Amino acid sequence: MRLLDVNAMLDREKDIQRARPSAEVLKELDHKSASYAILSHRWGAEVSYEEVTGLMKMDEGDREEVRHRDGYKKIIRSCQQAMRDGHGLLWVDTCCINKQSSAELSEAINSMYQWYRDAQVCYAYLHDLDESAFPARPDHSKFNSSNGWPEWFLRGWTLQELISPKEVQFFNKDWVSIGDKSSLALRLEKITQIPYGVLKDGLVSSSPSVAQIMSWAAARKTTRVEDRAYSLLGLFGVSMPMLYGEGEKAFRRLQLEIIRESNDYSIFAWNPTVKAPRYGSVLADDPSYFGTCHNIQKVESDAFVDYLIKYIEKHELGNLGNESKLRKAAQQLSVFVATNAGIQICLPVMRIPHPDSPPVFRAILACSDNYGNLITLDLASRGSSFDRAFSQGEVAKTPPEFMALYLTHHQVADPWHCGLTLIDTSVSYHGFVPCGTFPRGTTGNVITLSSRADLIVTVYVNYSTQSRFAVGLGKYFGREWVHVICDEQDDHKPWLSFAERAYDAMWNASAQHAERMPNSPSENFIKHAHLPRSIWAATVVWGKPGRYNSNVTVDIKQCPGCCVASHRWTINSAPQRDPDGTSQRAWQGGTACMERREQFEDIRKHFYAIVNMHQPTGTEDVRSHGVQ
Repeated sequence: MRLLDVNAMLDREKDIQRARPSAEVLKELDHKSASYAILSHRWGAEVSYEEVTGLMKMDEGDREEVRHRDGYKKIIRSCQQAMRDGHGLLWVDTCCINKQSSAELSEAINSMYQWYRDAQVCYAYLHDLDESAFPARPDHSKFNSSNGWPEWFLRGWTLQELISPKEVQFFNKDWVSIGDKSSLALRLEKITQIPYGVLKDGLVSSSPSVAQIMSWAAARKTTRVEDRAYSLLGLFGVSMPMLYGEGEKAFRRLQLEIIRESNDYSIFAWNPTVKAPRYGSVLADDPSYFGTCHNIQKVESDAFVDYLIKYIEKHELGNLGNESKLRKAAQQLSVFVATNAGIQICLPVMRIPHPDSPPVFRAILACSDNYGNLITLDLASRGSSFDRAFSQGEVAKTPPEFMALYLTHHQVADPWHCGLTLIDTSVSYHGFVPCGTFPRGTTGNVITLSSRADLIVTVYVNYSTQSRFAVGLGKYFGREWVHVICDEQDDHKPWLSFAERAYDAMWNASAQHAERMPNSPSENFIKHAHLPRSIWAATVVWGKPGRYNSNVTVDIKQCPGCCVASHRWTINSAPQRDPDGTSQRAWQGGTACMERREQFEDIRKHFYAIVNMHQPTGTEDVRSHGVQ
């Protein structure tokens, strides 16, 4: 482990003009025997290992440019704080790792959790916080891009840097103390969803499940997609080589490493309350899939049978039979193995009758929610292995039987998948910003719906007008659909709460939404919802310019006066206009709200009657001029 010599660093900075070019500011030491402080921060304009070690060999212009960077000033202030606290050594990730060496970088990433754990103190520097206290509630006016909290709380790497050290001291942008982890544990629990006991006493004291730990990382972000996995290695006590460029495969590798070290079934429990899990691999694509798993608990194998008996009684699945035989079969739960054929596992399963499809089972996992309800997983047979699936069918009313299975752990090509390009740049002109997607994260503006039944909800919020809306992009048995729901923004309820409610409402009506979509790909489709206390509406337009992918445009438009139903139209080359200024294009082939349409027809009849009353005798009726 390479550490900054605090005294040498400050002495060099104090008299930079006279400092010797050969003066060393870094030392190689064993982290188990060294006493050191450590820095946790959000990266910005930083200083590298080469720049810190070669600073005195630079010409004056280059040296001054380095010294004026925020990253360099951050190192100096960290050293000053360490000296005040009596620490002679300091570790900073930006300058204590030679990132030109892939071997050194890999070693550092695999060891980082231990390095933070063994530090005497961790200084958490919040570069975007002015006050000397955390916000009492989300402040979107100041922290708009990080869900209302300082950005430090949204980064992937800072999760382990909060949990691992025994002592964490927080500082604002001016290095004014905010408090320490112990005294701020209740506030930190509210911000991070990490339980109070874990913040106070670490992971060992609480023994959280795999799904719980994953849920703490669900909304966090990293610059490199691979780091969403690498930043979690220490929290699960596993190691693996770094392969930057592998993309989302890194998270799959992480889950397989966890399976090799643990028999925690909650790793399969992602999206336990979501009705539209994606098909295929039983492993999640990224941590966001665990966003609703804060309360998923592991059930030990010796207690699992008791939970299973209650499950059978609650769901009236018949007579249990020989309980001792069941307990003997449950002993197989303690082992499951990742192989090239799949994850070899033994689970209690129940058959879901599907006469015209391969066998579908509902497996019961050895994990539960906070009410003690066991989590289940639908599995569909695919050759010699089983895919994660989704079934609306009811299980046969017979007790579950333990079955040896191979579960698919790699995502195969899905012939049902589709891509929708989300075009939402215009909403920013009206003060709306995208908060995130539910139930899983997305990359870029292409939303991939990779199952026969799927749904992604994107939430947009205008904090000035306290309004928000959710856009749903869904698929129902191969048919795409879109929908939009508006709501008043409530600072006391995070956007994720609104996203979940919108998701449930849309999913429960997914069949109806899909039925309203046009049958012809040449037709466009529009849905809109009225924004509360305004004359504006959130509008979603679906179109299919190509054979495979669709475009979905989100915009804010002046509300036409009715936000009850959808509109559909086709484009005419020469649209006509009525005397009242209404374009026929708006109604061509329409399925608009009948209530508004009847009102429109009544108004138009009155308009024609008034016009014709003032026409000279013998003149043509106004409707004879081609107006229909």
